[in-house]
Amino acid sequence: MSGHGHGHGHGHGCGCAGEHEPAERGLEYGLYQRIDLEKLQCLNESRDGDGKLVFKPWEERNQRDKFVESDADEELLFNIPFTGSVKLKGIIISGEDDDSHPAEIRLYKNIPQMSFDDTGREPEQAFRLNRDPRAELEYPTKIARFSSVQHLSIHISKNFGEESTRVYYIGLRGEYSEITRWRASSRKPTSFPEKLQRVGRKRRRGLIH
Repeated sequence: MSGHGHGHGHGHGCGCAGEHEPAERGLEYGLYQRIDLEKLQCLNESRDGDGKLVFKPWEERNQRDKFVESDADEELLFNIPFTGSVKLKGIIISGEDDDSHPAEIRLYKNIPQMSFDDTGREPEQAFRLNRDPRAELEYPTKIARFSSVQHLSIHISKNFGEESTRVYYIGLRGEYSEITRWRASSRKPTSFPEKLQRVGRKRRRGLIH
C-alpha cells in the first residue's frame, strides 16, 4: 500500500535548525553526483535533456535558469539510474510559486525504462506536495522500502491546476554504496578423480611418501 506524506521544513522553523548546517545539508543532498546522467530519462519534457538539469548541487537549488517543463499535459516521469546502490531517505521537489508546481509524486524503485503505461501499478510511496519555491520541504521516505535502490522513478502525476508543470530542483538525500560484482574464478573446480591422479603422479615422482 502506498504511503501518503507531507513534507516539513527541515531546519526551517521546525525546532531542528541546529541539526543541519548549510554545508552539512549540501553533503546530505549529494546523491545527484551518483546519478548516471547519460542514461537518465524524463518523459513528457517539453525540451529534450531538460530533465537532467534539475538534479544539481544544493547551493544551486534556488537558481531559476535551469528547469524542466512538461509538454502535452501536467505529467512528468523521471527514470533515474544510479551508478551504485542507494538508500533513499528523503526527497525535495521545488517548482514555481503558482499552479504549475507539482502537487503529487509517486515513487517506484528498480523498474528501468519505466513508461507512463507502468504508472498504474502500486508505487513504493506517494506524497501530496505543498508549494515549495525555496526548496525547504523534505518528504521523508520509508527507508525499509528504499534501502537498495539502483534505479528510481519519480512520477509527477499532477500539479495544482495549470496545463503544464515546471520543476526547478529535485534533491535526493540518502546513502550511497558501490555494487560489488564477484568475478567468476578462471580456475576449473578439481574433481575427486583428478585429485587422485595428481597424487598418483606425485608419488611416482617421489614427491609424496
